[in-house]
Amino acid sequence: MITVAVWMKWVKTFKSHLFFSIFKKATKLEFYMKKNFFYTLGLAMLLSATACIAQEQSTPVGVPQYELNDLSRVDISGFKKNADGAYVIFDGSSLNGWRGYNKSHVPAKWSIEDGTLKFSRKPNGDEKAEGGDIIFAHDFKNFELAFEWKISHAGNSGVFFLAKEIKKQPTYISSPEYQILDNDNHPDAKMGVDGNRKSASLYDMIPAKPQNAKPAGEWNSSKIVVKDGKVEHYQNGVKVVEYTILTPEWEALLQSSKFSAEKWPLAFHMLKQVGKDAGVIGFQDHGDDVWYRNITVKEL
Repeated sequence: MITVAVWMKWVKTFKSHLFFSIFKKATKLEFYMKKNFFYTLGLAMLLSATACIAQEQSTPVGVPQYELNDLSRVDISGFKKNADGAYVIFDGSSLNGWRGYNKSHVPAKWSIEDGTLKFSRKPNGDEKAEGGDIIFAHDFKNFELAFEWKISHAGNSGVFFLAKEIKKQPTYISSPEYQILDNDNHPDAKMGVDGNRKSASLYDMIPAKPQNAKPAGEWNSSKIVVKDGKVEHYQNGVKVVEYTILTPEWEALLQSSKFSAEKWPLAFHMLKQVGKDAGVIGFQDHGDDVWYRNITVKEL
């Protein structure tokens, strides 16, 4: 006959073994969870370190680190085409698709005036209004950009293409520049080499020849053609500049300019590889009044 005391002893022994078994399994589970956690953490740290090393190796020694800005782009298919099949990206009535470089809005110094895209040094008399370059927020690679422009007395501006938006850096650090200038009155016309800072020139690298710009206050017609690395500048119906990016000759041009590896390492690094990918088109705020109109882009 099993007494109550014996029964209680068996129950106590059973509970003890059961508790030990559960505790043992829980301890093993905790061990494996910790082991897996530290393994995963270590793997993540290793991958992160590998990525950092790869990033450092892709940037040449002496070139500062930089960060691309991933801002919104527009769908070009929503824009009308003209009779030549070119997209009309500025029709004189809307700034749809346009915004400031590295900004989500159009700066106050850019506006529509009498059907033109105008930069004003003092809009409504306010010189402290927000300025900065303006871009059309779509990436183009092979294209024909056509536009008309006129510059104010002693004025300066520029047209950018294949540009990247880089945080805390100007547009021209990653883009060739089609110069816009009052050749008769702006001091830049007498600087540089052989007139390579005059209107329609590849700024500070190749002079526009013949130099056929009209005086300040008069309208000029311009065109920039980019096709498979070959670039052509036109001014008032005449091809005035031609060059090919992503070539040893292009690198030599950069090295002989203000964008050389020695003078400006980051600009040289960015411009050396310009055209590998598509980029944005933009117009420069150089502090002087300038007008643009009839802006179209034909994809090639």
